[in-house]
Amino acid sequence: MKISAKGRYAIAATLEIARQSGGIDGEFVSSVSVSKSLGISKIFLEQVLSGLKKAEIVASAKGTGGGYRLAAPPEGITVWDILLTAESGLFEKTDVTAADAPNIEAALNELVFDKLDAAVRAALKHTTLRELLDCANNQSDAQAFMPNM
Repeated sequence: MKISAKGRYAIAATLEIARQSGGIDGEFVSSVSVSKSLGISKIFLEQVLSGLKKAEIVASAKGTGGGYRLAAPPEGITVWDILLTAESGLFEKTDVTAADAPNIEAALNELVFDKLDAAVRAALKHTTLRELLDCANNQSDAQAFMPNM
């Protein structure tokens, strides 16, 4: 499984909005503020935020004082929810062997890849935005949750 830059920034943007806004009843946060905090272009961020809004992870408001904030409590948003907005083929099946070795492929899928997919899926579904917020707030470097891309 490979998570794209768009997927990583979807997680980071949601986390940054949660940090700056203070939650679903907090202030709206401008996309400019989020893009500056994450060091990404506003245009790319708007594409990410569009998917998050469509999935009702963030809410938006236009005009003065507008921007984005969480649409649900951070305890109710999982990394799985966020990634689904940005990643189309998160668990795509691929052929791993030649056509003349179907038994090897079946064995690899059953004993390795299916179990790996299930473990990753479970981890993503059980990790909440609240947990990410708590972890990020304990980091000495504000950007520690975003590896070099």
